[in-house]
Order: sequence, then C-alpha cells, then structure tokens
Amino acid sequence: MTAIGFLILLFIVIKYIAPAFEKIYQDRKEAIEGGLAKAKKVQAEAAAAREEYSQQLDSARLEAQQIREEARAEGEAIIAKARERATAEAQRITENAQKTIEAERAAAAVSLRSEVGSLATALAGKIVGEALTDDARSARVVDRFLADLETEQQNAGATR
Repeated sequence: MTAIGFLILLFIVIKYIAPAFEKIYQDRKEAIEGGLAKAKKVQAEAAAAREEYSQQLDSARLEAQQIREEARAEGEAIIAKARERATAEAQRITENAQKTIEAERAAAAVSLRSEVGSLATALAGKIVGEALTDDARSARVVDRFLADLETEQQNAGATR
C-alpha cells in the first residue's frame, strides 16, 4: 500500500504539480531573459546616444574654434584698415599743412620783398641824398639785398 500511495502521490506530482512548477520556471526564465535583453538594448541605445553626444560636442567645439578664428581675423582686418585710414589721414593732414606753410611762406616772401624794397629804396635814397624813383633800379637793389640775406642765412645754417 505504501507503494501504491507513493505511486499515486508521484502521479499527482507529475500530473499536476510538476507542470505548474515547470510553467513558473519557464515564466521566470523568460522574464529574466527578457529583462536581460531589454537591459542590453537600453545599454546599446545609451552607448549610441553617448557617441552621438560626443560627436555633437566635438562638432560644436570645432565650430566654436572656427568662429573664434574668424573673429580674430576680422578684428585684425579692422585694426589694419583703421591703421591704414589713420596713416592716410595723417599723411593728408601733413601734406595740407606743408602746402599751407609753403603758401604762407610764399605770401610772406612777396610781402617782405615789397616792404623791404620800399624800405631799402627809402633808406638808399636817404643815404645817397636823392630819391630813387627808378623802378628797375629799385628792383635790382631789392633783389641783390634779398640774395645777400639768403646767402647769409644759408652760411649761418651750415655753421650750426
């Protein structure tokens, strides 16, 4: 009887209990394998996202470097143009000043020649005791006086 009870118990275990345990085991195994597959998939997606992020970051760094280089080159170009304009303006101002000085010097020379001529003629007339009204003679006296004056200035400038 114990053998029959054992066989009945074995039959019940094999027929009803073992399949239930087998189903629980299979469900648990599938859940674990599904979780592992899902984890691998998520891990692969994370790696792909990290790689994409890294590429975008490298691209952004490269673009930022290019922008900095362009800005530096543009700044240098602006500075060079400003220097060019300043140099041209300084040269223009210098040329205008030289022209103005030359024009004023020429005007002063004409005025001086006229005044010196009048004074020299009057002085010569007083020294000689008669009025020198001859314009040609007056012009020669003035020219000779101014030439002597320029020669003296040049000699004085050369000895300095």
